Amino acid sequence: MKAFGIDRGAATACSLANLSIPTPPVAISCDRSLWLAIKPLAGYALWLLAILTLSRVILVNWQLTRVLDANMLWPVLIQGLRFDLVSLGLTLALPLVLLPVLASNSLLIPLWRWLLRVYLPAMLVVALFMECSTPSFILQFDSRPNILFLEYLNHPREVGATLLATQKLPLSLAVILCTVVAWATSRQLKPMSAAIRPVNVLALLLATPILLAMCVGMVRSTLDHRPVNPSTVALSSDPLANDLALNSIYTALYALYEMRHEAAGGDRYSDISDTEIVKQVRDSMMIDSRDFISDLQPTLHHQEVPLTGIRAKNLVIILEESLGAEFVGRLGGLPLTPNLDRLAAEGLWFENLYATGTRSARGIEAVVSGFTPTSARSVVKLGKSQKHFFTLAGLLAQSGYDTSFIYGGEAQFDNMRRFFMNNGFARVIDRHNYKHPTFTGSWGVSDEDLFARAHEEFNAAGDTPFFSLVFTSSNHSPFEFPDNRITLFDEDKNTVNNAVKYADYALGSFFDKARESPYWDNTVFVVVADHNSRVHGAEMVPVERFHVPALILGGSIKSAVFKPVASQIDLGPTLLSLIGMSSVHPMIGHDLTRPDMQHFPGRAIMQYNATQAYMEGDQVIVMRKDMPVVAYVYQAGALIPAHELDPQLSSRALAHAAWSSMAYQNNLHRLGGG
Repeated sequence: MKAFGIDRGAATACSLANLSIPTPPVAISCDRSLWLAIKPLAGYALWLLAILTLSRVILVNWQLTRVLDANMLWPVLIQGLRFDLVSLGLTLALPLVLLPVLASNSLLIPLWRWLLRVYLPAMLVVALFMECSTPSFILQFDSRPNILFLEYLNHPREVGATLLATQKLPLSLAVILCTVVAWATSRQLKPMSAAIRPVNVLALLLATPILLAMCVGMVRSTLDHRPVNPSTVALSSDPLANDLALNSIYTALYALYEMRHEAAGGDRYSDISDTEIVKQVRDSMMIDSRDFISDLQPTLHHQEVPLTGIRAKNLVIILEESLGAEFVGRLGGLPLTPNLDRLAAEGLWFENLYATGTRSARGIEAVVSGFTPTSARSVVKLGKSQKHFFTLAGLLAQSGYDTSFIYGGEAQFDNMRRFFMNNGFARVIDRHNYKHPTFTGSWGVSDEDLFARAHEEFNAAGDTPFFSLVFTSSNHSPFEFPDNRITLFDEDKNTVNNAVKYADYALGSFFDKARESPYWDNTVFVVVADHNSRVHGAEMVPVERFHVPALILGGSIKSAVFKPVASQIDLGPTLLSLIGMSSVHPMIGHDLTRPDMQHFPGRAIMQYNATQAYMEGDQVIVMRKDMPVVAYVYQAGALIPAHELDPQLSSRALAHAAWSSMAYQNNLHRLGGG
């Protein structure tokens, strides 16, 4: 490719023009010094478009079945070029802004040459690296790099160890390709930049606005009121097929833009009024209107539990990392969880419980705070929720409970330590607090070490009531765990199936010990996944991938099965009832111990990137920003378009989605008076 050697024809054209039409010495079209100054930018444009186009062709061939099923082949290719030009315009803006300053003065020309030799290859390497990282990101998240990609950059240690353990070949190829491109472009730019001479100031002042206008035109790519954005290519119900029409440097930059400009608590999917939001949410809570105690905090209410004559029980939440239903034998998945399957017969088992999101922070938000998801980041990471935000720990601490978070990794990941310590947790135990762990992997100590420490803490509590969130990590890529613990399911050791089986082994061993402990009879345990291991699929929201196991057990828990649809946000009220704790709280979830709940179809709320699904029974409403809601019927693990839209169901869905944003913005999800 001779992308940077394209001046010969242009120079000839300028010579012919000078022969035929007398022009001033500063004429833009023929000023050779101007051409030499911007010639590297033209070459850069060809290189960038070639890289992005070639990557898209490879990705389309890899995902050809999904692209064809979505009828997106030509839209992906045509719109893809459009968004590649957007990225070109964005990356050319900086040198073009500096052009009239640096290229007009003999003293500053060295800076212009240096900028071209450094900035242009660097941008090409960034674009190429982003495209090289895309296949691995698609395998994990079924989309091009987005806000999750940026958030992981905040944790280089864990991410670096994971990449080295699981992506050695792709990472090596990416480094080689990036090195070759950096070397090739730098080699071509060296003589080109050396030939640059100061440009006539008038020529620069005339040319720069034209060039910048071209950049603006590429970035906007439309004469409409708003420039193009990812919604422009949301032409099918398959999010990945839509994403392929973009490029990864654009999706990463757009995610950064959204992070810096996101509405507090996320955007609403409609213009529904606050009054209607409150009415719909309160009605859906299905409690007596007299139980609501505040108009300033619309969901704050009494939850009364019949007196038992003894103090409320201890509460332990075991949050299992990435444990989707497809790994659980009891839910029709692979035979990887014999211990959980056995324990399911001894407690309250949920057959149709759904996670609210695809990340650990989202699961924490739902299970610990009972907070519904938004299109923004989890409240675990947002600023307004770092103080006086409701958590079960904060509620129970008011009743004298010792509250703790026990984790095998580093608690600052996903801002967990700050969120917990500021919102009712008295202690955080993480990887730095294990003196002699039997095994330590990339994401922390093993689940065995984690549960051994939890068992030690619970035994030491004595007569002090305690609440603890225990968060596992062994079932996390790169799936590292101790040898000689399980019979491997897959031949290769470090696979997700083997990690799930080990996590189940560690869980079963813990409950064998707990059952013989003094705290067993007076403790309620819940085992629930934070999210599935990999949420993907051609549907706007792959509902089946949000299906996760949940089990409540303990000395006082009777064997039962809850079959209706349920959500992680229902666990908080349910657990308060089971531990015998009457309270005042703002959670909108349902107490599933109520007999009438067995006859209610149930509902779940699922956030999938910027899309949200609201499901009641088998009826699903899908909401997307700036787009009309769509109705589906969920059958046999798939979304089937509904014959008509139920306006009442649609109103409830939109109200719940808007409630999350409203509650966050106005500090409504807090303890009374907090």
